[in-house]
Amino acid sequence: MTPDKIERLLHKARQAIGQRDWERAKQVYLLALGHKADLPDVHYGLATVYYHLRELTSAAHHFREVARLDPLRTGALVNLGAVLNLLNQYDEAITVLRRALHLDPLRVEGYYNLGLVYRRKGQLDRAAQAYREAIHLNPRMADAHLNLANLYFEKEQYRQAIQHYSAALTIRPNWDKASEGLAEAQTALDLAGEQSQEKVPPARGNGPPPAASGPDQGLDPVVHAGLLTLLHKTTRASQESGRQLEQVLLKEVVPVLADLSTCLLYPDGPRGDLDACVDRFEAVLEHIHDAQVILQQRLEQLRTISDHFPTS
Repeated sequence: MTPDKIERLLHKARQAIGQRDWERAKQVYLLALGHKADLPDVHYGLATVYYHLRELTSAAHHFREVARLDPLRTGALVNLGAVLNLLNQYDEAITVLRRALHLDPLRVEGYYNLGLVYRRKGQLDRAAQAYREAIHLNPRMADAHLNLANLYFEKEQYRQAIQHYSAALTIRPNWDKASEGLAEAQTALDLAGEQSQEKVPPARGNGPPPAASGPDQGLDPVVHAGLLTLLHKTTRASQESGRQLEQVLLKEVVPVLADLSTCLLYPDGPRGDLDACVDRFEAVLEHIHDAQVILQQRLEQLRTISDHFPTS
């Protein structure tokens, strides 16, 4: 097939993408691929279509082909990293994204996607650093501000969370996620202030005894709206932390134990040397510990919030 005919096929595929007719676009790209298998634009288009069709394994394959055929195409590497993150292939995603940033250190999306991967791995400090790099390069990236604010909230750094929730709202006014986060961070900061005041020992002296508290008015959805919202968000975060720990146990611990067992029984086998198996096992143990710490923090936050609810 001549280059002109290939270009006409690509034009038809792009038109289908513009109409969000992903199936039609896929068929046209596959037809072009049958005639020109080494054209990066065909693989890039197919990868994009497969991504929108949520066929992520196929999307990753074609982004890899773009990177193989055109190693300097940074956008393909960034998108590959994003897809690998969704496929829970975090280590490869990090490697790919770092490669992209080595080629283009000013690629904002590279840092942003790197933050997403580190967040899903439970490495909050590294995720925060990646989001800060993205914001440094593009201060008006509202999603980076929101995600960084959420990280600060989880780490109980409420003032920093408020700062970035506010920045996200400045860039994108009336954004519900940022508005809710700002309200919850302000409530959490107020609660933290109350706790610090409670820890201050009372002054000694012969002053009057403290006044008796009034009758318990119970839970008021209006008065306690901030607490209820914070409780809901923290409960969801606790559930997510529990799921992450479960995923580590299922997807990482079982395979690495099997590898370690094989290394011990067959040290010269295809699984690699014993030192490498031990290193992988220790890395998984560290990941388990990080996931446990995060879950424990969430549960502690729930206990703290529950202490501020009225009791009947």
